[in-house]
Amino acid sequence: MLHSVLDAIRSVPPLLAYGIISLLVFGEAAFFVGFLLPGETAVLLGGFLASQGHLDVVTLIVLVVTCAILGDTVGYEVGKRLGPRVMQLRPLQKHQGRLETAQDMLRHRGGPAIFLGRWTAFFRAVMPGIAGVSQMRYRVFLSWNALGALAWGVTFCLVGYFAGASYAKVASTIGKGSAVAVAVLVITGLVVWRVRRQRDDRAEQQRVETIAHHPEDARVPK
Repeated sequence: MLHSVLDAIRSVPPLLAYGIISLLVFGEAAFFVGFLLPGETAVLLGGFLASQGHLDVVTLIVLVVTCAILGDTVGYEVGKRLGPRVMQLRPLQKHQGRLETAQDMLRHRGGPAIFLGRWTAFFRAVMPGIAGVSQMRYRVFLSWNALGALAWGVTFCLVGYFAGASYAKVASTIGKGSAVAVAVLVITGLVVWRVRRQRDDRAEQQRVETIAHHPEDARVPK
């Protein structure tokens, strides 16, 4: 089954693959859908396709980084023009607690919060809009946004690329059946890592919310 899935992914025309990946990365923050359709999944698959010779990895990285910067810029402008009303947009109405956490993060950390938010799906989707709402200077926003987009884009493109290259090497050495088994183990490991990261993110979010609403709980006892 996994082998069929990989074959299906490889059968996507290159231009269509570039277009889908670019749209998902751009739309994360521009349309506030990143926590529903995380762009990093598309980027990882793009890296895999590049490892199979289906896409060019340099072109992929350039597209991913560029679309990430442009998408975040659109999100920033939406937040700047709509102001607090952006928090009431339909996709965000069920996430008010997490939005408050993002606002606190931006308030306390400033520009670096833009870079750090890039590595979490929800924050990646909303942080640019919140930066616009808070009237952060665009030059500051752009600097941290570009840095985060570059680091994130290169990292996930190469993770997908080297994972795909490893699959191809195993397949040529020990056969496709064994390679699929290895791929299953790798994907399982990635799923477990993803679940644990989401659990850690929720724990960190709850901690930040506790500190924000009950700062006396964060004091170190003497």
